[in-house]
Amino acid sequence: MGAINVIAVENLPLIKKGDNIAELIFRAAEKQNTPLQEGDVIVVTHVAASKAEGNVVNLDEVVPSERAKEIAKHTGKDPDVVEVILRETKEIVRMGNNSLIVETKSGIVCANAGVDRSNVEGERNLVLLPKDPDASARKIRQDIKKLTGCNVAVIVSDTHGRPLRKGEINVAIGVAGIKPIRDRRGEKDLFGYVLRIKQTAIADELASAAELVMGQAGEGVPAAIIRGYNYRADENVSARELTRPKETDLFR
Repeated sequence: MGAINVIAVENLPLIKKGDNIAELIFRAAEKQNTPLQEGDVIVVTHVAASKAEGNVVNLDEVVPSERAKEIAKHTGKDPDVVEVILRETKEIVRMGNNSLIVETKSGIVCANAGVDRSNVEGERNLVLLPKDPDASARKIRQDIKKLTGCNVAVIVSDTHGRPLRKGEINVAIGVAGIKPIRDRRGEKDLFGYVLRIKQTAIADELASAAELVMGQAGEGVPAAIIRGYNYRADENVSARELTRPKETDLFR
């Protein structure tokens, strides 16, 4: 019987600008006797990646525009926070009470452009999404290769809500070394029926599995190792493959 292990990378220090995420994960994994291995999938929170890259904004340095003030009135949000969201936004998709769904400049559709207050030092500090989450994943993967000689896959994750379901789940916003979607079209089911539309969001499923050991507030576990999953390795990949094109998006 197949088995997949999901391992929290514990006792990582608070990430700060300039930190090498790969080296911190490598050392912590060694210390807890779960050293990185060939074929592992490493899931890293976007907060950790962004903090290492310096994508942090202090609200005391933000002056809200008139547009931000108007949107703040409509949504009930802090005008300073809205201004930060707008700077990261390509298009506003939906607005409502305390809700602002946007498409970011990097093509991710999510709440508040991914701007995050959780697990960030400083009451007035916000963490943004990485400028290029795929590039963030690639760098971590390349650094792990240098440190260990192992080929691993890397997923940068974020917590997203879903339009027709309660609760949030972890999803992949950046990938490296792993095909994010398993296209099963053309395969046959148990009764010989040919699958015509079946595509599995592998990277999202792995990100959600990792979240079970990483947690949300308070745990301080920004990375996890998934071991034993036989994924399709691919060098030329992007998490943008997971985003439904606007012309086929029924919610826009």
